[in-house]
Amino acid sequence: MSARRSIADLSADLADRAESFCRQYFPGGRKQGNYWQVGDTSGATGQSLAIRLRAQGGRKAGSWRDFATGEYGDLIDLLHERLGSVTLKETLREARSFLGQAPCPAAPRETQRVERPDAASSRRIARARKLFAAGKPVLGTLAATYLQGRGISRFGPALRFHPRVFMRQGEDDPDPPQRTPALLAKITDNRGQITGCARTYLDPSTGGLAEIESPKRILGQLHGHAIRFWSGTSRTDLIVGEGLENTLSVGTALPEFDLASCLTATHLGLFIPPSGIKRIWIARDNDEAGHNASMRLRNQLESRGIACVDLVPNMGDFNDDLQAFGKDALRRSLLGAMKAQGLEIEDG
Repeated sequence: MSARRSIADLSADLADRAESFCRQYFPGGRKQGNYWQVGDTSGATGQSLAIRLRAQGGRKAGSWRDFATGEYGDLIDLLHERLGSVTLKETLREARSFLGQAPCPAAPRETQRVERPDAASSRRIARARKLFAAGKPVLGTLAATYLQGRGISRFGPALRFHPRVFMRQGEDDPDPPQRTPALLAKITDNRGQITGCARTYLDPSTGGLAEIESPKRILGQLHGHAIRFWSGTSRTDLIVGEGLENTLSVGTALPEFDLASCLTATHLGLFIPPSGIKRIWIARDNDEAGHNASMRLRNQLESRGIACVDLVPNMGDFNDDLQAFGKDALRRSLLGAMKAQGLEIEDG
C-alpha cells in the first residue's frame, strides 16, 4: 500500500470518528448542528473554525475551515496543526494511536503526546515570521500593481511581496500545493513582535486577486493584533479598520494618521490598542458585521477611557469609496466626519 493511500485511509477513518476526534483534541469547542466549532487550530475557544462531523451536500465528514484565516483541510491537516508536529510522520503516528492502531515501535515516547495549544501556535508564528522575512519590498512588484490598481498609494514596511508562496486551490483539491505570487502583510502585537502573516494571492497575468477559493489567508496569530502603518507623527489618535485594502484606502486619503488593519470584522471587535491611545476611529464596513464589530470594540474600550468613533463609507467599504469618488473626495468626506466629532486638524 502506498504512503499516499495510507494517509487517505487514515483521513477517512478519522472522519468516521470526527466527533470523538473533536472532543479529544478540541475540548474547548462545542457542537453546533453538524459542526464542531472552535476558535482556531490551536484549540482556543471561539467559533471561527468549523469542523464537519458528517458528510452532507457533497462535503466530506472531517473537512474543516477557519473562516478567520481562510485555512482548510482534512483531519490529518488539522491534527498536524493541533500537535505543532515537526514532521508528518509524528502526526500519522498520533492518528494511528487515536484510532487504536499500534504506534511505530521506533517512535520516541515524547513524540506520541499532544502538545499544548501554545506550542502549536508558536510553531505557526515561527512559520509566519520566516515567510515574511523571505519577502521583498512591494514597490515595482506585482503587489504594488495590485494595490495601485485599487487606488491605494499608502504602503509601508508592514507590506512585502513574495513571487512563490505555497497555495492550495480549494478545500477539496487533491493536487499538491502550487507556488503563487502573494502580497504579504505582517501582523504584530503592541511590542512590535510579528505574530502572523496575511497572504493575498495574486494572479501573475492580471495583477488582480488570484481566482481561487479564499485568495486571502492568514498564518499565525491574529487575535487582538493587527497590521500597522505608522505616519511618523506622535499622536494619540489611531484609525482601526477591517480589511487591509479598506484600511489602506483610508490611509491613502489621510496619510498623516496611524493605521491598524484587523483584517476581519471579528478581529476588529477584538483589537487591543497600544498604550497612549486616547481615541480610536473605527473605519468599519457599511454592513451589519461591521456595525456589530464596532459595538463590541466600543464596549471593550470606552470603559478604559478610550473614545471610539465610527467612520462609515458611503458604499460597501472605503476602497469602494476610493475607487468611485477618488482620493481627494474621500479625504474631504473623512475629515468632515472627524471634525464633526471634535477633531482639530488643519487640512493643508
